[in-house]
Amino acid sequence: MGSVVIIGAGGVGQVVAHKCAQVPEVFEKITLASRTKAKCDAIAAGIDRKIDTAKIDADDVPALTEFLNKVKPDLVINVALPYQDLHIMDACLAAGVHYLDTANYEPLDEAKFCYKWQWEYQERFEKAGLTALLGSGFDPGVTNVFTAYAAKHFFDEINELEIIDVNGGDHGQPFATNFNPEINIREVTAPCKHWEVDKFVETEAMSVKKSFECPENVGTYNIYRMYHEEMESLVKHFPTIKKASFWMSFSDNYLKHLEVLGNVGMTRIDPVIYNGQPIVPLQFLKAVLPDPSSLGPLTKGRTCIGCVCTGIKDGKELKKYIYNICSHEEAYKEVKSQAISYTTGVPAMIGAMMMLSKKWLKPGVFNMEQFDPDPFMDALNKHGLPWKETTL
Repeated sequence: MGSVVIIGAGGVGQVVAHKCAQVPEVFEKITLASRTKAKCDAIAAGIDRKIDTAKIDADDVPALTEFLNKVKPDLVINVALPYQDLHIMDACLAAGVHYLDTANYEPLDEAKFCYKWQWEYQERFEKAGLTALLGSGFDPGVTNVFTAYAAKHFFDEINELEIIDVNGGDHGQPFATNFNPEINIREVTAPCKHWEVDKFVETEAMSVKKSFECPENVGTYNIYRMYHEEMESLVKHFPTIKKASFWMSFSDNYLKHLEVLGNVGMTRIDPVIYNGQPIVPLQFLKAVLPDPSSLGPLTKGRTCIGCVCTGIKDGKELKKYIYNICSHEEAYKEVKSQAISYTTGVPAMIGAMMMLSKKWLKPGVFNMEQFDPDPFMDALNKHGLPWKETTL
């Protein structure tokens, strides 16, 4: 059905490559590219199907454009760093290729999570007849689709949305992050924002917590309110939502380490001079922390991610919970990655499938909830992330 270039050979890139390879009738040709070709080659060697590999610097727009013109893919699946989103979008426009990512652009020198930079590409993609699908991971991504599905099938209007992300896994390390440490720590330490009536209200990072009991004996966890980019698009596209918040679980051990690292300046994103050379403390910290891709064989337990929607149906208040539970062990058994990478990589593949099959394809820049959720929800059940819903 089509050809894709996957940019990024980390844990998520590994999952995307494996999952695309499992659907040859859709992904006829797969090219995996990153700055380090050896990483691409190692991933390709573990897949029972031919995967092309290439070395490419996603920040070099002319070189990336030339590469895309040579390979001629139908779609680029961007699972590189969020700093690189705009460069990859520029190359896709120049080469006439559709675009998909899993996280919104953020500037390198500021932990600012905002869609405005990518939404500004709307006219350019529309005029080029190309589609850019933003945030096709789990959160953002599946959580957007869960919300759209609830709005379509369960509610006349949704008034309140809580997105709850619990990682009930344990990797046994003193301190490690389950995805890119630099991105993870920037996200966690940024000021919290939640939606209240008609605006975002800012509070101190990690200053509000509560207890949440997951279904199916995953466990009970402390969850902390923080900002996540899907809230920006969801309150825009579902204006009946008067209150929206995002919650994520963290262990006391994780938070204590993070507090100490912050106190000594290791989470700073501005350069400092060391031995006459500028270094960014957080980037140095990333280099000494365990690589998230190494945690796959170590991590046990399950994730539980979903949306609690409260609203009105036939004049009565209704509260629904739509969620997925994913096993770290089962994910590793299938694709040699833990569940955090799995729950991001599978939706990236499904989003690409929606585009290549033309179920989700129209000129412009779109968030996940702007398309029909039904085919995506069906595909989740078929490709490793089955979902459930319950009335609360």
